[in-house]
Formats: sequence, C-alpha cells, structure tokens
Amino acid sequence: MSGLRGLALLLVFQVAGEGVVHALALPFPGPVVGMVLLLPALRWAWVREPVGAAAEFLLGHLSLLFVPVGVGVITHLHLVSEYGVRLLAAIVLSTWIGMATTALVLRALLRRQAESDSHG
Repeated sequence: MSGLRGLALLLVFQVAGEGVVHALALPFPGPVVGMVLLLPALRWAWVREPVGAAAEFLLGHLSLLFVPVGVGVITHLHLVSEYGVRLLAAIVLSTWIGMATTALVLRALLRRQAESDSHG
C-alpha cells in the first residue's frame, strides 16, 4: 500500500511540474521540474517513505521498462542503420558529459565538506 501511495505522490509531483511549466511557460520538461519540487519534499517522512517504497519497486523491475525501447529499436531498425553512428556519438558524448559534470560537482561538494570539517 505504501508503494502505491509513493507512486501516486510521484505522479502528483510530475503533474505539479507540468502545471508550473505551462503556467510560467518555462523551457524545461514538466517531469524535471516535478523532480526539483520533489527534492525538498523528501525531507518529510510522510513523503520520503512511500516514495522510497515506490522507488524500490520500480528499480526492482527496471529491466521491464526497457522492453518498449527494445521493441521501438526493432520496429525502426532502418532508422538505426541510417542514423546509428550519429546516435552512438550523441549517446557516448552525452554520457561522458553527464559523468564529468557529476564528478566535478562531487569534487566541489567533497572539498566544501572537508573545508567545513576543518573549520568546525
């Protein structure tokens, strides 16, 4: 039951994000704004615990979420053969940029934590 409540909360935050994007005409996807709204809400146990249960369920069945993507690739194999090299380059480059950004942010946060530990 907690997992269903968590899934409902995730959907509520997604809809809230969509509403904010449409109301303010923001150039961001609604689900991304919903995740930003969810982040501070995770401080409260009544949000964190059900969302955690839903996340565990979804991660446990993550492989099933790749089935539609696989079917789409097989269905549009002619597009993959035509644009495959460009797709591969975009995937590799965006993955590298994401990993590099994550590493830089982590390094900055660890440096800030070490400075605050040495001063405090």
